[in-house]
Amino acid sequence: MLRDLKGKVAWVTGAGTGIGEGSAIALAGAGMKLVLSGRRVAELDRVAQRITAAGGQARVAQLDVTDAKAVTAVVQSIEQQEGRLDVVVNSAGLNVTRRNWKHLSTEDWETVLRIDLDGAFYCCRAVLPIMRRQKDGLIINISSMAGKRVGVMTGPAYSAAKFGLNAMTDSLNTEEFIHGIRATSVCPGEVATPILDKRPVPVTPEQRARLVQPEDCGELMLFLARMPAHVCLNEVLITPAWNRMLAPAVQAIPD
Repeated sequence: MLRDLKGKVAWVTGAGTGIGEGSAIALAGAGMKLVLSGRRVAELDRVAQRITAAGGQARVAQLDVTDAKAVTAVVQSIEQQEGRLDVVVNSAGLNVTRRNWKHLSTEDWETVLRIDLDGAFYCCRAVLPIMRRQKDGLIINISSMAGKRVGVMTGPAYSAAKFGLNAMTDSLNTEEFIHGIRATSVCPGEVATPILDKRPVPVTPEQRARLVQPEDCGELMLFLARMPAHVCLNEVLITPAWNRMLAPAVQAIPD
């Protein structure tokens, strides 16, 4: 039987746009109380207003996930204000435009790894104590098909971060199942989110319309959150039916 989520608490990072926004909207629609984190307050406020206008509950907790102390402070505020934490969606992430070996700088490599992998680690580590005390909790790490197969479209830094994120998620299930904690790696292919704006080869509006949409991902997060506590979906792949990542001809490295 699917779980009733009314009154339960979800924390979403990267909640201001894209998959994070889609996840927050879907979870709030099921009656969850949402804590929305990200770097841009204006975007977070916009998502919070969407939720409250539809009768849901949400508050904003601005956060740069690369700041481990700030991550801990947000989780402490959730424990103090909401009193529990049932679902975490680690959606904060980015890629850089000059992403391939012939262009990639040390600085850009470090930026991608710091946000996409280190940031997720800080968030996972911070929420474990409260979930252990509850003997229950679900962590959803937004990974990528770039963490399943390597291609030139995403570049080495992003692939390295997402392969690492998948391994980290597996390790959570290996060690934390005894505390009732489950973790899922969600590996999307191309999703029509603002991360596409960083692509070396622009994505046209017509192409974006054929991709997975943020609300599609939101429905997936809702499904994962509603699964009973005795079920762990370790990894989920979601790609557009029009899957350009399977076509080498569209993955040429730009000059």
